[in-house]
Amino acid sequence: MPHFLIKKEEIKDDFIELNENENLFHISKVLRAKIGEEIKFIDENQVIYYTKIVNITKNSLKAEIIEKTKSKRFLKHNLCLIQSILASDAQNNAIANAVQSGIKEIYPVISDNVSVSENSSKNKIQKWEKIALENFKQCERADLPIIHEINKLETVLKNFKKENILIFAEKYENISLDDCIKTIDFNQKIAVVIGPEGGFSDCEFNFFKQENYKLITLGKMIYKAPNAITAAISNIITRIE
Repeated sequence: MPHFLIKKEEIKDDFIELNENENLFHISKVLRAKIGEEIKFIDENQVIYYTKIVNITKNSLKAEIIEKTKSKRFLKHNLCLIQSILASDAQNNAIANAVQSGIKEIYPVISDNVSVSENSSKNKIQKWEKIALENFKQCERADLPIIHEINKLETVLKNFKKENILIFAEKYENISLDDCIKTIDFNQKIAVVIGPEGGFSDCEFNFFKQENYKLITLGKMIYKAPNAITAAISNIITRIE
């Protein structure tokens, strides 16, 4: 059952009340929910509310809280995705895969082999946020990830401690993931870096080497970028969570 993000002020006594917002539209028009049906909500404090609808119209919904509990559907560590922007459908899949995998922040970046322009992508942030919200609901996540504004790869990397930057590369790997994790500062953000469809350029690899960044392989196979995101995050989570 998908859950819906609400604010504390929408909780009144033992009821949740919605008035003409996106959640109400989804519940009434898309799910076509009726009186007596159960709906699940989650607030900004990651508390889940199991409710039963007692009244619903096109303008309002009132649901009685039957039970509430703290959600456990979040990662303990702050994994962030630094991801070279992809062509439209692939980018949408990349956002969905990242959210489903538990990423807390997404940094879309411009790198050398990106096939789309920065200007054409800037107006898509809102669409990516909508995709993130949809997957947040479907996967019953406790936390909604942040999608940052588009920036240059080198600029974003400066926001992270060097030992916490994990660059997944299809060649030139210089460290195993197991060895890499031993030096991570788990009190800080961890950056998972995925390149574009064509991979990182030789110039970027030279930069990575000069800066002594950790280059990690996903194995012998070459993944499409959206699938590489899932593979990389899954490999990390099985080791640290």
